[in-house]
Amino acid sequence: MADEGFKRKLAAILSADVEGYGRLMDDDEEATVRTITSYRTAITDLVQQYRGRVVDSPGDNILSEFSSVVDAVNCAVEIQRDLAERNAELPYKRKMQFRIGVNLGDVIDEDDRIYGDGVNIAARVESLAEAGGICISGRAHDQVENKLGLEYEDLGKHEVKNISRPIQVYRVLSYPGAAAHRVVQAKESLGRKWRKIGLSATAIVIVAVALGIWQFYLRQPPVEPALVEKMEYPLPEKPSIAVLPFDNMSGDLNHDYFCDGLTENMITALSKTPKMFVIARNSTFTYKGKAVKVNQIAEELGVQYVLEGSVRKEGDRVRITAQLIDAITGHHLWAEKYDRELKEIFSFQDEITKKIISSLQVKLTEGEQAYVYAKGTDNLDAYLKAMKANWLILNGTKDGILKALDLAEEAVGLEPNYAFANKVLGTAHGVMLWHGLSKNPRETLKRTIELHKKALELDGSLAIAHAALGYWLMYVRQHDKAVAEGERALILEPSSADIVHLYATILTYAGRRKEAIPFFEEALRLNPKPPTLYLRHYGVALRDSGLYKEANAQAERALKNEPDDLIAWVLLVSSLSLSGREEEARAAAKEVMRINPKFSVARIQKVTPHRDRAVAKRFGDGLRKAGLPEHPPKKASD
Repeated sequence: MADEGFKRKLAAILSADVEGYGRLMDDDEEATVRTITSYRTAITDLVQQYRGRVVDSPGDNILSEFSSVVDAVNCAVEIQRDLAERNAELPYKRKMQFRIGVNLGDVIDEDDRIYGDGVNIAARVESLAEAGGICISGRAHDQVENKLGLEYEDLGKHEVKNISRPIQVYRVLSYPGAAAHRVVQAKESLGRKWRKIGLSATAIVIVAVALGIWQFYLRQPPVEPALVEKMEYPLPEKPSIAVLPFDNMSGDLNHDYFCDGLTENMITALSKTPKMFVIARNSTFTYKGKAVKVNQIAEELGVQYVLEGSVRKEGDRVRITAQLIDAITGHHLWAEKYDRELKEIFSFQDEITKKIISSLQVKLTEGEQAYVYAKGTDNLDAYLKAMKANWLILNGTKDGILKALDLAEEAVGLEPNYAFANKVLGTAHGVMLWHGLSKNPRETLKRTIELHKKALELDGSLAIAHAALGYWLMYVRQHDKAVAEGERALILEPSSADIVHLYATILTYAGRRKEAIPFFEEALRLNPKPPTLYLRHYGVALRDSGLYKEANAQAERALKNEPDDLIAWVLLVSSLSLSGREEEARAAAKEVMRINPKFSVARIQKVTPHRDRAVAKRFGDGLRKAGLPEHPPKKASD
């Protein structure tokens, strides 16, 4: 009867409060109020971002509720990372550190307030956390243990006030950025001692201890090591790396394009040296937004090193944190923070690239360095528009392509001599052809080629522009020029999956399909989770080489990714038909007509860029044999 009228529910509770709040208020009330107001806003934004709600925030405490304990713990991690970055800018005595506790338990919900043991336990667990740290209850741990890329320390059972039974508690040991923050704390602690004892011989000891602590933290295994024997692909002989999508810490999804673009730029820069093995964007971005352990990523992609980081873009400033992990040993090789004006984007991209290359002990000649480091524009607006246009193209919706076209036009208008903007505009026109958005395909293709040529006139080192130009020259049957452009791209960016794939495609349609096959295999190793385009083009090379079983496998793999991919079905029909599997070919042909009732063999033979027209005729004959029509079927009213 006591609970009559109350609503009970199971909820994840996050309790946070400031360590040493009284000391901060005694020292400077106004500064403390300003800081906690700012920090409370940041915490509230993160709680909402992780689908929670702030229930109460009395004094220095913040109480939040989530329907998912995974969201609650993820939110706690991001809160501590965010506040550690903010505290790095404050004097030591003004730093404001929160303790956080998370519990999963039963609560009473009354007028949007919550009460009960579930809340009390979260508060007690919070009191056991260190400043800047996170503790979670046993019930919360049971739910998140294998779902987040975190490690935990069992603190045992604790008797806590007003709770009749002992509570199992775990400390969250590691999370992205945590190791770097601990190093900063250690260095600052030693810095305070330096000031207290003065400039004396003892300072030498302090510096030595600081270096020892730095090495100690970097050499600790904060992540579970990857096992070479569990890797899905053989580990390359040269340094191998996967650059994960940088987390958007801005609290604004509209900044995703900037974070993704920065990640892509890092992958491109590293791909320019033949002395490294760099996993492609398409594969690393499959982990975006997912809580996957570093060792799992390394084992799935077959690499030794993983780079991860975060980006906070606020106005004309950007803050980037990055850390490089040796997945096989589980050690952090380095962790850095870059807090700069946005206009310095190219310089700190270069700094991160140099740091990675030197950390992996890769030696570059002066000529190689000139290729690797960024070439951009002083026009920040043009850069941001071109970056967002490129992001929209990569995300591939028809509406996105039209927006990308407008943005790229604006970027070129702002800075006509910006090579990358011209390349992106050319790509936007080309992708319009793929999506059937062009009213005049012939003129659109011409414009695409012109823009890529202009980009290369402005910057001949832009590898992807060479490869893309070769790809489009292939469609106007200029195969020798296309091959030359592909070869130039491969020299400039030998470790890029996209470059290798485009070169293999150009070779295929130039009639050098058997030469192309090893390059396709290399592209698929660099991009273990490839887009359907890779599989279709590889399938064409296999089919035209008479390797029908292998071609069928690639077509089927493509269709597993995109069941309604018309070109993959056409590839499968032709390969099945040419290999004598007529019944299966006819069944596949029905899928072609289901997807496009206006399909015709004559049309596809006309647009295929095969240099050897006998090859084009042969696969066309396979389509006809499977029952596909020579010309589009006429309507009943025709």
